[in-house]
Amino acid sequence: MTTTVAQSDTTDSPYALTHLDALESEAVHIFREVAGEFERPVILFSGGKDSIVMLHLALKAFAPAPVPFSLLHVDTGHNFPEVLEFRDRTVAEHALRLHVAKVQDYIDDGRLRERPDGTRNPLQTVPLTEAIQQHRFDAVFGGGRRDEEKARAKERVFSLRDEFSQWDPRRQRPELWSLYNGRHAPGEHVRVFPLSNWTELDVWQYIAREHIALPEIYFAHRREVFNRAGMWLTAGEWGGPKDGEPVENRLVRYRTVGDMSCTGAVDSDATTLDAVITEIAASRLTERGATRADDKMSEAAMEDRKREGYF
Repeated sequence: MTTTVAQSDTTDSPYALTHLDALESEAVHIFREVAGEFERPVILFSGGKDSIVMLHLALKAFAPAPVPFSLLHVDTGHNFPEVLEFRDRTVAEHALRLHVAKVQDYIDDGRLRERPDGTRNPLQTVPLTEAIQQHRFDAVFGGGRRDEEKARAKERVFSLRDEFSQWDPRRQRPELWSLYNGRHAPGEHVRVFPLSNWTELDVWQYIAREHIALPEIYFAHRREVFNRAGMWLTAGEWGGPKDGEPVENRLVRYRTVGDMSCTGAVDSDATTLDAVITEIAASRLTERGATRADDKMSEAAMEDRKREGYF
């Protein structure tokens, strides 16, 4: 299969790093830096494309030794079954340890309450922060990228969180010459973003180059969906569709994967990596801007959640 590669990823020099090589090298350096600075790091792993690429980079960073970190996933109870199945298969394939914090457990015992709109993405913050405190994780890897959303665009690679897991943009530290400061007080931790400087297109080109497997949900397929606020949502137990929201069978795919209640599909006939890369290269909307209802609750929705402890 031929692969679409950006012009900047080709070079005549046998010693020059390609664009993707430079991004990979930076991410591998970040993983190794965290392994040397912190005692109990963990990787957030949902089975989505960014976390899959992040795990692939971690495997490369420490090969042939095993990855010295466990994995953590906050399960909303409304995740796509295809993605959860892929998550579990990947964990078993690499003999990794996975911690799962379930939003449903918090709802059942009264620590959280369902939202009127049915979406559970904003409810992930409490299970996430309590899992970090319970297991005493001092560094938490996430797949956030600066091109996704404006709040993420201004966050550092090493992002300090206080004892309540809250983010204060004024406490961000300079990262000149790729020097990362992981110093933190007892009870604090650091969120780490190895893919900060990647774009959505970089991620897909890297997936193609490295032959990384993904859940089929990322490629065009037939699915029953309904339209809400301009997005094609999947029907499910979370509360959709409502009266006046007819279900249609459409050819769609997902650019990003989160809670079913707030993650929209896009019309697409891209069934191959090449077709997806071509589609993304022509897009003028970010993946979250086009398909995530939780980011449209307000102009500062993501930043507000990050201040509260969300990733």
